[in-house]
Amino acid sequence: MQQEHHPILIGVDGGGTSCRVALSVAGARHEAKLGSANVSTDFDGALATIGAALAEAAATAGVTMDAVAGGTAHLGLAGVMSPAIAGRVAAALPIRQAAVTDDRPTTIAGALGEADGAVAAIGTGSFIGRQAGGEITGLGGWGFYVGDQASGAWLMRRSFEELMLAVDGLVEMTGFGRMLLAEHGDDPGAVVQFSLQARPGDYARLARRLVDAAEEGDPLAAALMSEGADYIRRGLDRLGWTASEPLCLTGGLGPAYARWLGIETVPPRGTALDGALALAARLRERGA
Repeated sequence: MQQEHHPILIGVDGGGTSCRVALSVAGARHEAKLGSANVSTDFDGALATIGAALAEAAATAGVTMDAVAGGTAHLGLAGVMSPAIAGRVAAALPIRQAAVTDDRPTTIAGALGEADGAVAAIGTGSFIGRQAGGEITGLGGWGFYVGDQASGAWLMRRSFEELMLAVDGLVEMTGFGRMLLAEHGDDPGAVVQFSLQARPGDYARLARRLVDAAEEGDPLAAALMSEGADYIRRGLDRLGWTASEPLCLTGGLGPAYARWLGIETVPPRGTALDGALALAARLRERGA
């Protein structure tokens, strides 16, 4: 344990699938990755996973957990939907100086680095954020049932809505609609049964095929991509983004919107874990 005197920065990116931890000690980065850390679905389990990942990263870095406790951390965690939850997590952590947020700020800081700009993160879910003068603002990310516009799950739920209108003869039945119906044995009743039990990931499963169909000119798929792009534009306007700033499209479907937005985009500079470390550094600077 040779590096106890060096200030330690801690970044945590915790989601429903995995929890990643990075320690920056004397300029060297040490990482660990374990399982799920969603504090809204399993608070105690998420905290246990975070603690185990911190211990693993500390062992790799050659520092004690006492040294980690004296560090500065930023945690971006799935399930942090209110200041109350963030405060509860922070109070349970063995770290002297820690900020806890959802994963939007860490994603934005990771994608943009220190630059001003905006991020549209579009995967199974979605959110839009902007960084200006080191301050991060965002919107969306409210989940499938009341939000996540432009996301893969949203695109496909809208597709099924339009499919049923086509079954009733109220809108055109397109090639993509026929494919969706065929996926359910050409039985509208089977579509209804699917909708009654489907989760966001079940909907998003076919989102890439919708993107391909839109590129090929299918009217339904193209209309929905345009609808999603319009939401992204309105979100960017609401956050004050201007065309002089970079725009980064992240997530599994984010880059697919570049054509529909008609806006020049840039690739992300880093990951949400990079962003967590960067925000930890900013926190330490403010506390110094």
